[in-house]
Amino acid sequence: MKSILGISAFYHDSAACILIDGKIIAAAQEERFTRKKHDPTYPHNAIEFVLKFANLKLNDVDQIVFFEKPFLKFERLLETYVAFAPRGFISFAKAMPLWIKEKLFQKNLLFNKLKEHDMNYISDKNIFFSDHHLSHAASAFFPSPFDEAVIITADGVGEWATTTVAIGKNENLEIKKEIHFPHSLGLLYSAFTYYTGFKVNSGEYKLMGLAPYGNPTYVDKIKKIVDIKDDGTFRLDQKYFNYATGLTMTNNNFHNLFGQKPRDSTHDKIDQFHMDIAASIQNVTEEIMIKISRAVREEFGIKNLCLAGGVALNCVANGKILSEKIFDNIWIQPAAGDAGGSLGAALALWHVESKNKRIVNKNDDMNGSYLGTEFSQKEIEKELHTLGANFEILNYEDLINITSENLLNEKAIGWFQGRMEFGPRALGNRSILGDPRSDKMQKNLNLKVKYRESFRPFAPSVLREDLSEWFDMNVDSPYMLLVANINSKKTIEMTNEQKKLFGIEKLNVKRSEIPAVTHVDYSARVQTVSRNTNKHYYDLLKRFKEKTGCPVIVNTSFNVRGEPIVNSPTDAFNCFMGTELDYLIIGNCFLDKKKQDPKLKKDYINEFELD
Repeated sequence: MKSILGISAFYHDSAACILIDGKIIAAAQEERFTRKKHDPTYPHNAIEFVLKFANLKLNDVDQIVFFEKPFLKFERLLETYVAFAPRGFISFAKAMPLWIKEKLFQKNLLFNKLKEHDMNYISDKNIFFSDHHLSHAASAFFPSPFDEAVIITADGVGEWATTTVAIGKNENLEIKKEIHFPHSLGLLYSAFTYYTGFKVNSGEYKLMGLAPYGNPTYVDKIKKIVDIKDDGTFRLDQKYFNYATGLTMTNNNFHNLFGQKPRDSTHDKIDQFHMDIAASIQNVTEEIMIKISRAVREEFGIKNLCLAGGVALNCVANGKILSEKIFDNIWIQPAAGDAGGSLGAALALWHVESKNKRIVNKNDDMNGSYLGTEFSQKEIEKELHTLGANFEILNYEDLINITSENLLNEKAIGWFQGRMEFGPRALGNRSILGDPRSDKMQKNLNLKVKYRESFRPFAPSVLREDLSEWFDMNVDSPYMLLVANINSKKTIEMTNEQKKLFGIEKLNVKRSEIPAVTHVDYSARVQTVSRNTNKHYYDLLKRFKEKTGCPVIVNTSFNVRGEPIVNSPTDAFNCFMGTELDYLIIGNCFLDKKKQDPKLKKDYINEFELD
């Protein structure tokens, strides 16, 4: 038996995973334990969890691998500062002390941190370093259901690469093409995230959600700052950006080009300008990803595509690649961002470096991405008793029945079952659920439960067998990483008056039979649910369909704005008592808000720093 511990840390979304004989046993992000969103620190808690789950002490682990190479990253920083001198001196002066003290000697830093887990761990000879984009590519290809694929990775920046194309075949993986810093699609998208007043490395999905409210009227101006070739390769004109050397993403040249300063999120409201900017950069991102996809399909002639890196979380762009039918099959790593780098680094070490044979799983090797913590019924009851919660224990049949009944009565429900998801999406184990047929549900969940912007869309979970009756797609989408249109048979045509509405006014128009999950452009971010990956959630959807004729449920992550997804029963109860959720189901425990001690209510609006 051979074990590998994979680690990603020190930028954002720190995480850890464990492989045993190449099989993914456990993986989790540090944020779920520390309750700090996108926590970048050394993932002490995540490592403790994966070791415990695998029943290993650190000293038993054969190999430990970090998801990128610090020396190469340092080289890139130095060369960048030299190239842009003297412009980057302030940023350089701020960055250097930390690099010289810690990051440059990361092996030593890691060794000292790892010793905290196990006093018998006395040698750093089993610590290895992977290339950042190789880690992403490995995370996308090796768990995929393909024996051969093209892998596109795109994010902000690794060591030097920002976008790569790799070829995977069986246990072999080789990067064939790279685009290098400072030319980066991820940083381009983040520049517009910053410009529209959202938080970089956190608010990109808000920009994507805002895009359908606008018109892509600024595409031509964006193309003045990014030169896109026919094959999707691109160059960014650095005179408009400040990220290479400065402490902000954009500069005055950028602001003058678009005619406004960056939005101040504390004072400035989102208006039509910001919606049009969002629509424009989304349009350009899709164009680049589609052009790259076409070019590599033509060049390599391989029918399967895998995607990873932060840009692969842009499910709208993924949906466009799918609808263009460039590839026969697409598979996207559910933890596509840096958290998934921990998994990819371990898989690259197992297959690429150690030449271990790969057995392809026709479903995939991610176990539905249910790779995190799990609590027994006994542990759940003990935690709830300690918290002073009032609950009843139901048998399985009653639990499914009562939950489905409350859903169709438009109640908001916290649903906590099985193993926690790895990656940024809740996939039916740490979820807040609602009735998609309700035209009040989207607004109520956003404002009363999630405490977030009203424009943010919700995702539908749908029974896989009913997918194409409700949505314009017929491929598995278990990880909520593909956007598709609502089937035209289920849509409601807008009146001429409604078509004249602008911006957020569009939000209140009922567009389909499932308005709570229908975005303003008639699209939805779809999660397909199959019995073999999540029996509890499948049974709930099935029962809801039996009662309503609708095989769809609203699924949003179990948290409030700025909070990581809940990890433990205590996290779930705190969120339940800090929001206007009506019911909470944890394991077989059923909690009614009306029956809880009012003294246990939490002030959750101000609990977490807004993302």
